[in-house]
Amino acid sequence: DMQRSVNGEVVASTFDEPPENHVKVSEMVLERAKRLVEHKKDVVVLLDSITRLARAHNLVVPPSGRTLSGGVDPAALHKPKRFFGAARKIEEGGSLTILATALIETGSRMDEVIFEEFKGTGNMELVLDRKLAEKRIFPAIDIKRSGTRREELLMSKEELDAIWAFRRGFAQQNAAEIMEVLQDALKKTRSNRDLIRGMSKVFQLD
Repeated sequence: DMQRSVNGEVVASTFDEPPENHVKVSEMVLERAKRLVEHKKDVVVLLDSITRLARAHNLVVPPSGRTLSGGVDPAALHKPKRFFGAARKIEEGGSLTILATALIETGSRMDEVIFEEFKGTGNMELVLDRKLAEKRIFPAIDIKRSGTRREELLMSKEELDAIWAFRRGFAQQNAAEIMEVLQDALKKTRSNRDLIRGMSKVFQLD
């Protein structure tokens, strides 16, 4: 279904495949992406998930003699980190953007350790909220825990002021209340500019 509906290359290694196959597929994808970038292509890799990739490496890597909490061998994190860290813009070349999902709140100490190793290493974090999904509130995004680093490089002062005012104004609200307010605002506006102007009026920004 993904291959038929997505305008891009889909490379998969299903859950019933051995971990060696997961590792091999990920390495193949990364090398393919690098070659395209060298040919001045802008490449986006969607990885689902960095957690499962790290788990696979943990099963196949030769033991290093050390073990982190949750049974994670530190050596197992080297290649997943190299995969995620391959994202970059190349001078006189293309760019590689990597969007990877990570599993959290699974009850697995291993998953927590893997997440902590990657937390804060990306330029953007988008946190999904299971409770919102259960209430059928979509997109099920936890606005307060999501954000973009160095967003001042991407937005105008007007946009930044409105976003920061929105975050301050709803700091005490829960994720569901914030998303419902944002959904209502999105329905009433036709563009991001209209949304920003509306937020500026609500929060009385100059």
